[in-house]
Amino acid sequence: MIPKFLKKRIFKAPVARPATEPLDTPKIDGGPVLPTPYANAPINQLYRKISGQMLDVAVKPKLLGELPEFDQDDQTLRFYVLQDYSRSNSILIDLQTQEHKLPPALVGVNDSAHNIKENAAIIFLHHPHAKENQLSPRLSRLVSAVLQYPELKVRLVPVSILWGRAPEKEDSLFKLLTADNWQDPSITKQLFNIGVMGRDTFIQFHPPQDLRTLIDESLKGDEEPTDLNAAIFESTSLDIDVDDATDTLTKPVVDATPHYTVVAAADGNRELVRSLQQQLNTYLDKQRASMLGPDLSDRRNLVDKLVYSPAIKHAIEAEAAATGTSPREARLLAKSYANEMVNDYSHAIIRGFYKFLTWLWTQLYDGVEVHHFERVRELAADYELVYVPCHRSHVDYLLLSYVIYKRGLSIPYVAAGDNLDVPVLGPILRGAVAFYIRRSFRGNALYTAVLREYMHTLITRNTPIEYFIEGGRSRSGRLLPPKMGMLAMTVHSQLRQSNKPVVFIPTYIGYERIMEGGTYVGELKGKPKESESLLGLLKVGRKIERIFGNVHLSFGTPLHLTDFMTKFDVAENSLPADRTDTPFDDKATAMVDNIGVKVMQHINKAAVVTPVSLLSLVLLSAPKSALDEDICREQIALYQGLAQQLPYSSDTVITDMSPQQIIDYGIKLKLIERIPHILGDIIQIAGKQAALLSYFRNNILHVFILLSFLAALVARNGRIERSRLDNIAMQLYPFLQSELFLYYPAHGLADTLNKKVDSLITHGLIVELGDGMLSVPEANSRCYQQLQVLATPVEQSLERYFMTLALLAQQGSGNLTENEVVDLCHLLGQRLSVLYADDIPDFFDRALFTSFIGALTRLDYLQKEEETGILTFDQRINDIAHHAKYVLNPDMMQILQQVASLNEEEIAHAITEISNKKQRKFGRKR
Repeated sequence: MIPKFLKKRIFKAPVARPATEPLDTPKIDGGPVLPTPYANAPINQLYRKISGQMLDVAVKPKLLGELPEFDQDDQTLRFYVLQDYSRSNSILIDLQTQEHKLPPALVGVNDSAHNIKENAAIIFLHHPHAKENQLSPRLSRLVSAVLQYPELKVRLVPVSILWGRAPEKEDSLFKLLTADNWQDPSITKQLFNIGVMGRDTFIQFHPPQDLRTLIDESLKGDEEPTDLNAAIFESTSLDIDVDDATDTLTKPVVDATPHYTVVAAADGNRELVRSLQQQLNTYLDKQRASMLGPDLSDRRNLVDKLVYSPAIKHAIEAEAAATGTSPREARLLAKSYANEMVNDYSHAIIRGFYKFLTWLWTQLYDGVEVHHFERVRELAADYELVYVPCHRSHVDYLLLSYVIYKRGLSIPYVAAGDNLDVPVLGPILRGAVAFYIRRSFRGNALYTAVLREYMHTLITRNTPIEYFIEGGRSRSGRLLPPKMGMLAMTVHSQLRQSNKPVVFIPTYIGYERIMEGGTYVGELKGKPKESESLLGLLKVGRKIERIFGNVHLSFGTPLHLTDFMTKFDVAENSLPADRTDTPFDDKATAMVDNIGVKVMQHINKAAVVTPVSLLSLVLLSAPKSALDEDICREQIALYQGLAQQLPYSSDTVITDMSPQQIIDYGIKLKLIERIPHILGDIIQIAGKQAALLSYFRNNILHVFILLSFLAALVARNGRIERSRLDNIAMQLYPFLQSELFLYYPAHGLADTLNKKVDSLITHGLIVELGDGMLSVPEANSRCYQQLQVLATPVEQSLERYFMTLALLAQQGSGNLTENEVVDLCHLLGQRLSVLYADDIPDFFDRALFTSFIGALTRLDYLQKEEETGILTFDQRINDIAHHAKYVLNPDMMQILQQVASLNEEEIAHAITEISNKKQRKFGRKR
């Protein structure tokens, strides 16, 4: 580096004289001085080039977000806006603009038509030589020019630069000198940043903002706007003695180039610039907060603040009164609960995890595909983000946090079950992303109070949060019914005290192979769930050499809590701020339930139709799970065409692989195999992979379920009136909607059904005969075969429904409880699956029977007695079952009827065995 004293001598800008002034003419005090632009001085160009080369070697910034888009042909002037003056930041911005072919940052901006002559395209909002509350000179000049010339276009591009990303105040001197935080960097720290954190530097170009639009909005926002447009413009200088046109590299010099400002409204003009500068500062502060996260205190202090908060003091008093213990003992118990759950965030662990996971994903996956993330970035600065992903695997915790961190946003705190708090792994996760909660704490009022207060603390401090709304990992690949506990706590916090408005981010996670696949199949078949342990972690580690294809994260349409509050007429701050135990009223309860359903629907809307899920859907619908390769390609192409022609949602992503590429990809992952044959190769599911592939089929079943349902109604009847088809679909749709969280509203379903029928007609799968009559294509034609395959996926759901209804009808009203019906259906499903359904375990998933019984109860087909839990019903149960004959073939209906026919002795024996099994399982857990 060049010594400072020498650099001053070398780089001292010469004073230029006007062309008409003789060389020996002395300078007149107060007279105009015309400087030679320093940015164009040869020595400066050399210095900047050398500095840029040195910085380029030491610093390898990671670009976050999207690059700004500019029209190449327009006459817009563009300036980059940084908060704080820094030579290294100036050069770094210049290097990045060159690399990404953006308008250069350290090149003069000259527009003689509008009297603009700036030495660089960077605006510093804060300059070290500026006086207190001083305005940015360059911003002031640009504002004046825009006000004077209506045709002038100026775009400002705010830029964030982070040298490291550590949100907390670390005790380590080394970390204080390196990691970026909320303090402006000193020269010493900046040198450390370059030397030590240069490889951990992040830069983000934010969306361009039109300066004239900012001015107009600022003027409209003034209570007493100044009539600047009517002011007289004259040539003058602002009362600012620091010229930031060269503040990136030079000593300030006086610039006599005319700059225009408002004389008659000078004070108003300064206030306008001050307002704009404050807006830009606030914007960049918010962006910085979204990237760094809040300034966090240490864990011990946070625990103490929780225990001594007014809300927990009240809970401690209530606990002591209820249990007969002393307040001190209750306080110690509350503190132990807090120590169980509170995160111990460590940036060192985060950095270690980031490097480890970067390596791990390359070992496990061909790629990590991310969709719709920009919608999250747009909200991060102004909202409290609550990520609510589906839960497929233990990898979800790490994968989602990794993606968020890599893309430059603050990492969320993840609510994790205490089953993960195992030796070695538990403390590491706690130091990274996790705060632990018990799997069940019903009836423990003090624990509930501590957890609610901790959630409230995180939310009011604008900490991003993540929790899995299903409560546990899905073993079948379908979404599980939402658990409302964490969701209710989030809403409860917002109604106690609002800081930033809460927005929920539904997130779809999709895999093409899954580590726990074999375990899931075993658990669905009745094997006990394996407890998490270090040994289990090591077993998973043995799979690292395998290839698991791609993994997909898709961020759904955000859900704003304020929209639901308006819809359900729930007032802000309607709960006491110092209490955690205030119950919801009926409106708030209904609102929470509605949010839960909408989150699930938006997760499904953001689904990714992957090559593996498409293959699974096609082959599992074929007899013997095998198809001629030509037919397989055609069926895949059909599904792609249907999904693209009439998308399930604008958020849904469809693979762009060709059918042949999809088949080859499945063979590569060893999920399917090609059987050579002289009459044409056959594609079939590889040995023992059918049960696993049903998991991936279920990931996207909701995308095609209505098409499958309509195809089944036509295929099983040969001919059917369109009005009859609509009527049956309307009757059975609520049950499919409940099982698969379909988002189509019932009041608009007829229009949706018509569009899907028209799509099937367009593809030749249904023939329209006229007079409202629909028919199957010609028997044994290609289209007929495709219709039969498409009709198959919905059959399993309808078979479960019919079997459950047959059991209820056979046993009669008032004889079974809800749990007994679910348990018996689970046993019957197991038996039916082994005998007739290729032993696909998701057919007898308890959650599906629970969902169906819940839908019957919600629609008032079933009534449950509060004290006994006994289910009662009337003749309408048989009316629903009657519709099954239009979809299921007679042989299957006969089988289901026989399987569901149990006498009293068999019922009693089955219920006793199930009860004993549950008791043994509970004993093992304890």
